[in-house]
Amino acid sequence: MRSHASRSHFARPSAPRLSATSTPTPADIRKLFPALTESTEIYLDSAATTQKPLPVIETIHRYHSSRTANAGRGTYPWATSLTTRLSRIRDRTAAFIGAEYPDEVVFTGGATAALNAVTLSWGLAILEDGDEILYSPADHASNVHPWYHLRGLLAHFGRRIELVPYRVTATGEADTADILAKVTPRTRLITTSHLHHVYGGLTTLAPLRGLLDPAILLCFDCSQSGGHVPVDVTELGADFAIFAAHKMFGAPGTGILYCHRRVHDTLVPFLPGGNSGVLVSEAGLMPAAMPALLEGGTHNIPGILALGSALEVLESFDIGAIAAHNHALTVRLIEGLRPIRGLEFLPGPAYAPNAGGYGIVSFTLDGISATDLGFVLSELGFLVRTGLHCTAAVKDSAFDQRLADADDSVRVSTHIYNTADEIDRFTQCVKTIAEEVR
Repeated sequence: MRSHASRSHFARPSAPRLSATSTPTPADIRKLFPALTESTEIYLDSAATTQKPLPVIETIHRYHSSRTANAGRGTYPWATSLTTRLSRIRDRTAAFIGAEYPDEVVFTGGATAALNAVTLSWGLAILEDGDEILYSPADHASNVHPWYHLRGLLAHFGRRIELVPYRVTATGEADTADILAKVTPRTRLITTSHLHHVYGGLTTLAPLRGLLDPAILLCFDCSQSGGHVPVDVTELGADFAIFAAHKMFGAPGTGILYCHRRVHDTLVPFLPGGNSGVLVSEAGLMPAAMPALLEGGTHNIPGILALGSALEVLESFDIGAIAAHNHALTVRLIEGLRPIRGLEFLPGPAYAPNAGGYGIVSFTLDGISATDLGFVLSELGFLVRTGLHCTAAVKDSAFDQRLADADDSVRVSTHIYNTADEIDRFTQCVKTIAEEVR
């Protein structure tokens, strides 16, 4: 695995603190999220989407109500000012995720769009017959289905690639020993969840550093980690990294795709058309500069502007502080749920030798289905996610029957606006339900 000699050329921009003299109180934080102030329910589903802070809401409204224009096209002030703002947000995003250059940041229609851009702009052009991609069937469908789609497309052209599954450990992390055992001279890419969306395990692939051929690319799905824990794509050694704005205080329909400069020359256009970074020649479409190469069409301008405001809010809290807060809530949640008879944790921090966690815990309870339990909890004011949580649920994964036969579960996920008191009330509620269904 390669090392990076230099750090980011862009210092992380400063953002206004919520309080200039002290750490914001839970009441201060809650006031920042209108949907929470007008509701009595306890929101425990931030892995699905985060609540939106007032600055993000105001930014979207302001774009639609004042000087609405397109960016990157017009020469009048409304348009040119937008072009400048989007450029600054790209710079800020690069600094936020630890990218070395702003042209490594691509704005997409979301995490799913970003991963499909990788498969179609890189995989379709580069992969040859017999090449292999290592993946986890337990990952989010957005990091599984696009690779299957790519395999099907390539098969039409006589190129058959192998999708090689690897295991997940009891702590919910990618099994790096299993990955290393399955790497071959034909391995071209390893893709993994940085923070698993169901298990809550964090995977950096650090144990593989120095053991992999530098030609093998690394793809990290950071949809759950972005805005929840510190993420530095350079430290990860990522070639591709994916972020979902709506899971980091931003608006739906906006995503971030990080592409390391070393892969730029291997990419073909994604969504060629208006403003899509291509040149037309007698030979066909010729790739032009990144990131326009992967940003065809009109940007989701309000979404990108909202992302800029979301990053300001995240930085005002400090990502390290958010991670520490979620860690404390996770430990408290596990300690509160562990004594409950009939409750079984899915792989994740509950099985770690040391108390840990990043704000995601999933479990089942004997005597009641996850769907019914979620309904009862919602009736009592606790909003959690139930089901398979968009896990790909690959049924041919005989290598790990535990995953193939995975049942629905209840997932609890927290953020900075949740409190210890909410966790205590939740665990007491689950305990009461468990006693009633026994």
